[in-house]
Amino acid sequence: MSNELLLIEREIHLALCRFTRACDQRDWAAFETVLAPDISMEFPGFFAVEGRDAVIESIRSHLGGCGPSQHLIGNLEVVAAGKSAESRCYARAFHRGRGDKADITFQAFGEYGVRWRRLAEGWRAVEWKMTVQTEMGDRSVLGPGD
Repeated sequence: MSNELLLIEREIHLALCRFTRACDQRDWAAFETVLAPDISMEFPGFFAVEGRDAVIESIRSHLGGCGPSQHLIGNLEVVAAGKSAESRCYARAFHRGRGDKADITFQAFGEYGVRWRRLAEGWRAVEWKMTVQTEMGDRSVLGPGD
């Protein structure tokens, strides 16, 4: 493995970490450090949208009213050529309700498949898909905030 590929893998890993932290901290502005303006994102069974603003709004409509969450990634694989790259990693997303739903949880287990483009400001996701392999709990903990 070349040093260049190791650096690309590290940069993409950090971008994935910024994405998961943005989800869990409800830091909507932080998504701009991960997502290209022309991104398309698909979470089958949840949403499929195009454009960074629409993606952020879709994520917000699911997590904005949710209680604590934790999005974890692992087993990262990256293939890169020039200014393009593709990554795959396992994803586990835990969500707890809030208020009268605080005792309810929902988890999704699957894989993030992401196509990346190197822009002047760094690697940005241009296509993102979560393939859900299994779910546990009650999706009703997800929803928009106040």
